[in-house]
Amino acid sequence: MTSAAATADSMRDYYARRAATYERVYFKPERQADLRTMEAWLGAPFAGREVLEIACGTGWWTPHGAREAASWLATDLNPETMELARTKPLPASVRFAEVDAYTLDGLGVQRFSGAFAGCWWSHVPRAQLAPWLELLHARLDGGARVVLLDNSFVPASSTPLSRRDADGNTYQQRALDDGSVHEVLKNFPTRGEAIAMLGPRARDVEWIDHAHYWILSYELS
Repeated sequence: MTSAAATADSMRDYYARRAATYERVYFKPERQADLRTMEAWLGAPFAGREVLEIACGTGWWTPHGAREAASWLATDLNPETMELARTKPLPASVRFAEVDAYTLDGLGVQRFSGAFAGCWWSHVPRAQLAPWLELLHARLDGGARVVLLDNSFVPASSTPLSRRDADGNTYQQRALDDGSVHEVLKNFPTRGEAIAMLGPRARDVEWIDHAHYWILSYELS
């Protein structure tokens, strides 16, 4: 098994085991202002669009992003997290599918006019980001809107980094309620690093900094 495959399997196991308690992170008091601002903002970019959501997890972002969308396909590899996502107050436009974000197998010939991923970028190994974005873009029509959001590293709020590997990926040690401790890949790109990954189809690129999160929004040619 390659190191990338091992990392993906480890992350899948970690999030399956963490599913029931995952959303605690969204109740940190210092993050509330950011969250309310982003939740209010997220619907407009996808108004009237057919949207693919990558790694929806427990569906925290799904009701907000799908608010004005024509259709919204929320995907994840973990049925455990999607079961929780289905309990959210969702628009009628939302459907779910078990899909591997690294291959997008299972989507058939479907194409989309929008794509969203919340807190996924940080878990993709740096060497795989450009190929993954190319794979995602291949599923999107010209003029599609893409929105990616993720955490910024804030020492007073973020889990400390435990190590950095030879490729520049950073990791955290995270403990679960069952007593297990997991090494989790968690990267924190700069604006320049993130934009450099987008490829030649990206246009009208916007980077929005919040205190604890960032948003990267762009259209495809």
